[in-house]
Amino acid sequence: MKFKEACKNMEDMKVIDGSIMEGGGQVLRMAVSLSCLLEKPIKITNIRGGRSKPGLKGQHLAGLRLVSEMCSGRLTGDAIDSTEITFRPGRVTGGSYSAETGTAGSVGLLLQVSLPCAMFASAPTRLTLRGGTNAAFAPQIDYTLNVFRPLLERFGGNLQCDVRRRGYFPRGGGLVEASVSPVTQLRPLELLDQGRLVGVTGAAFVAGKLPLRVADSVAAAARRRLQAALPSVPVRVEAVRDPEGAGPASGLNLVAETDTGCRLGGSALGGRGATDDQVAATATDELLRAVSAGACVDQYCQDQCVILMALAAGRSRIRTVKPTLHTETAIHIAERLTQAKFSVEKCDSESGDSYIIECEGIGHCRDRQDPET
Repeated sequence: MKFKEACKNMEDMKVIDGSIMEGGGQVLRMAVSLSCLLEKPIKITNIRGGRSKPGLKGQHLAGLRLVSEMCSGRLTGDAIDSTEITFRPGRVTGGSYSAETGTAGSVGLLLQVSLPCAMFASAPTRLTLRGGTNAAFAPQIDYTLNVFRPLLERFGGNLQCDVRRRGYFPRGGGLVEASVSPVTQLRPLELLDQGRLVGVTGAAFVAGKLPLRVADSVAAAARRRLQAALPSVPVRVEAVRDPEGAGPASGLNLVAETDTGCRLGGSALGGRGATDDQVAATATDELLRAVSAGACVDQYCQDQCVILMALAAGRSRIRTVKPTLHTETAIHIAERLTQAKFSVEKCDSESGDSYIIECEGIGHCRDRQDPET
């Protein structure tokens, strides 16, 4: 009998090639989140096969184990540098959970993999996450709270977050406490009109031994660039010092708001060889690219929208910049594991260099199984 059950489980198990498309952590996060929510077992092979150093690293391992604990799942292959895992999820329950990357690995990416699961838990969820809050190659926690969270709320989701301590490369040490109340279902979102810009705000920061004048210089450079590009838009970029974070570290976070409720972001981190002007240019160029395209969602939120669109009850449409490889990968995994259907169309040239991502969501509902996929 046990042999027959094992054979049936293998037949039901979806196998995902972790080296496809983006070939990194995006495949892992999307697949594990959806597996957990739909209660469908998966095997992921060739994990991060598109990276120079493939396999699970501390941040990925922490995220996997966090989701597995949240649903009392069975996880095998969960070890540093492992290139293959199997995951058999159970039912997502609320409660208190913690995860730590052990490095400056991104707290924001731990949220990405666990937040969709927490939203459909049977009770409120509290997450205690330790790692990097302002890390390279990942959304800074400021972006998550100021740009992604308002978008999440428009889908009907929620996220309360307390940044107790910031963490930077290479030490990490950040501490974030997040609370999520369960939803029954996400609503679809149509976001096509950028509207009129009403202001740009932001903060240049330093931590550790770096002097505040570094942040002052970055903030001034950002203000000059933004005021030159958006002369009629109020701009306020401050310089701040993190007295507790283990530096040295520096960076810049910007947010543009419009009268239709859109929020667009731009961010950059300082580092060896990067001048203050270069840090300012990186963040402002990101922001202005989305503004000039007429986008309602920027390049770093578009991939995070995919799972929300796939789960929502009905048709969502968002106007954004050209889809990134991360977004294309997220769409591929969503279509592979759910019955959601996506389309991407380029807008006409008069609308700027923008695209419409459309999705017919599956209407995932808490306490209800979705159709077989």
